[in-house]
Parts: sequence; C-alpha cells; structure tokens
Amino acid sequence: MATRITDDCINCGACEPECPNNAISQGDSIFVIDPELCTECVGFDDHEACQAVCPVECCLPDPGHVETEQDLIERAVALHPDDSDLKSRADAGTFPSRFRK
Repeated sequence: MATRITDDCINCGACEPECPNNAISQGDSIFVIDPELCTECVGFDDHEACQAVCPVECCLPDPGHVETEQDLIERAVALHPDDSDLKSRADAGTFPSRFRK
C-alpha cells in the first residue's frame, strides 16, 4: 500500500529528500506522495523513511492503495533500472522491507 501524507502535514519538507524514488513533492498546501512511485521503501529500507523523519507523524499507509511486497519490489526495480545491486537483492530475495520485520 502506498504511503500518503495527511492534512496534518506542516510543510517542513523533512520527508522529501528521504524518498529513494522521488515520490514526494510539494503539493498545493501540503506535501504529497505519488502512489505510482511509492514503494514504501521496499528494496531500500526496512521501514518507510518518510514516516521515520516526519515530526508530526502524517505519513501513513493509504488503505486506498494496498499492494504486496512483491508488487513494491518489482516497482522499485522498474524505477531504478540501472541499480544492479537492487536487482541482485530483488532476484535473491535479500532486499530490505518493512514486511520482514
């Protein structure tokens, strides 16, 4: 499931540079996450990086975009076609994921 940013966002911008997929951008009034780019940091971290740095805890799972770990790692590999380390970890099943905590 993609992550979303709630209306509690204070526009601090802490989340934006943490995203490995550049899925976070400044919206009209708050930061937003593009669900087509969000991988919940699967393949990169064992947690959602935006959630970890958000001072008001407004980066939350979006129940409207439920996805499996497999869907997310496939998206991560597709978004980073030149990242041979990510591809190798994905093929071996040794990539970091919040699903494996």
